[in-house]
Amino acid sequence: MARYTGPKTKIARRFREAIFGPDKTLEKKNYPPGMHGNSRRRGKQSEYAIQLAEKQKAKYTYGILERQFAKTFSIASKKRGITGENLLKLLESRLDNTVYRLGIASSRSAARQLVSHKHILVNGEIVNIPSMFLKVGDKVAVREKSKSLESISNSLGAGNKRFSWLEWNDKEMSGTFVNLPERSDIPENIKEQLIVELYSK
Repeated sequence: MARYTGPKTKIARRFREAIFGPDKTLEKKNYPPGMHGNSRRRGKQSEYAIQLAEKQKAKYTYGILERQFAKTFSIASKKRGITGENLLKLLESRLDNTVYRLGIASSRSAARQLVSHKHILVNGEIVNIPSMFLKVGDKVAVREKSKSLESISNSLGAGNKRFSWLEWNDKEMSGTFVNLPERSDIPENIKEQLIVELYSK
């Protein structure tokens, strides 16, 4: 399963955002990494550099590598509507992201692991493909044998935020993908238009 396995705090500091979740180091050092720290003079970025950085931030946020991200963008560009918004809607409809949004996992990487290790059901069937795109009405549930897993219990007990496009049944430990989210409902700080402009070059 292709995924980013490098240093996370360094990446978060590059974008000055906790894109991998709460990070104490980022709170103390909210400036780009490097041996000269915050004193280093940084020149004005080119338009291309800004667009590329935004794409990189989206990739790291959703835990997707280049080839898969480009494929997702291609699908988004062929759909009706605004390409940038379509891209984010597709990323949000991924199974690993949905498991994370439902609160079953504490992070997207943890959600990806749960799916890969066959702890998650989609419409009653075991699915181990984190990149699977969910359709409206699909039901995501924790496998019966996996309901006692400490990591799942801890994540669900943390009182995660609920999202308008997902419904959660605490008793059954299952959720439903009710509809594709509106852009205004997606909390990620991503300027998707910059990504569209980058791929349009």
